[in-house]
Amino acid sequence: MQEIAVLVSEALDNAGIPAVLSGGGAVSQYSDNEYMTTDLDFVSVASNKAIAPIVAELGFTPVGKDFRHPNSRFFVEFPAGPLSFGDRYVDSSETTTLDTRYGALRIITPSQCVMDRIAWLVHGKDPQSRDQAVMVAKHQQIDWDEIYAWAANEGISTRIVDGIRKEAAGNRL
Repeated sequence: MQEIAVLVSEALDNAGIPAVLSGGGAVSQYSDNEYMTTDLDFVSVASNKAIAPIVAELGFTPVGKDFRHPNSRFFVEFPAGPLSFGDRYVDSSETTTLDTRYGALRIITPSQCVMDRIAWLVHGKDPQSRDQAVMVAKHQQIDWDEIYAWAANEGISTRIVDGIRKEAAGNRL
């Protein structure tokens, strides 16, 4: 999965199209694959029309809203940007780049990943997102002050953040 993500990320970056891995792909990266996905979401302000020829050079073809490769079970999707977590818009310069054995991967930060999962939990009514937030927080350093400030701006109960933080810490808090 990481190899495919890096190929797509670097190809778009080389074409001058900022695209940031988010969603389940970011959860997989930050949870050391405790959570696995086959769907790699790269958020970009570029249109699929601009992205399609770049990923076509890698062998991906459009199938509905996804791009699939005949030799991979992983597929890529390009949700319309800008990147946001609830009402908080994030510029791609506020994200990070992971240096992997395959190359550089533009990705949301671990704290942004937890925000993304909480946003899906609360606004998207997706209960599995809570478990994914816990997985990320168990494996990564999280800026909890940033999470609490963001949650307050979103009107999200501190109890939700407290619960995720406590479970990730193994109930040691």
